[in-house]
Amino acid sequence: MGTDMTPVRDMRLLEVYPCLRDVRPEDWAEAKPEVRTFSIKSCLFQREEATFYGMLLLKGSVRISQIGQDGSKQVISKLNPGEICALLVLSGLSGRDYPAVIEAETEVEALFVSKLSFLRWVQEYESIRKTVFGTLLEGIMHMGEQLQARQTKSLDVRLAEKLLSSTSEQQPMLRMTHYELASEIGTAREVVSRTLQRFQRKGWVVTGRGFVRIICRTEFDELFGD
Repeated sequence: MGTDMTPVRDMRLLEVYPCLRDVRPEDWAEAKPEVRTFSIKSCLFQREEATFYGMLLLKGSVRISQIGQDGSKQVISKLNPGEICALLVLSGLSGRDYPAVIEAETEVEALFVSKLSFLRWVQEYESIRKTVFGTLLEGIMHMGEQLQARQTKSLDVRLAEKLLSSTSEQQPMLRMTHYELASEIGTAREVVSRTLQRFQRKGWVVTGRGFVRIICRTEFDELFGD
């Protein structure tokens, strides 16, 4: 992880988060903004960071996972540039600990600002508040769609859809462990491993340590695609 302490209230930032145009210069300076970069699969935000910072994603994509009492992770949402983690805002406003962990799906660049400043911005600036609650609404709708899918779609279909949506003809390989795939689709690692073995025996995929490659995309897509 690297850190660039240079203030970043520039056109690039405002293109990603136009709502920040409304922040007064004195409020921006008080927030002590800094940009941090993270490598793929690294942890960039959890309870410790949430004590001091608010975070805005500038580049890349991340997974937000809830940690179970047994230490297991369950992916509950994704975050892309221009979106604001609603869990971060809600936990901050309610005075509760941040209940999740944010991990990089790709190489990531994120803006960190003072937590107190971040929460004050949400309350004082309507444009930022709309962005936050727009993200929250979309997250609730997405979780509803995920729940419905788990109730109506078989595990084979859910896993195949994940593999298809995360790869392409040009990039047929997905670099994820069986455990990570299981947390994405809401099942156990052992179940994912057995299903991938079955897909491999049929000649649809090749699996290895930390990756799955689709080798027969046309037939796979015909069976499991939209």
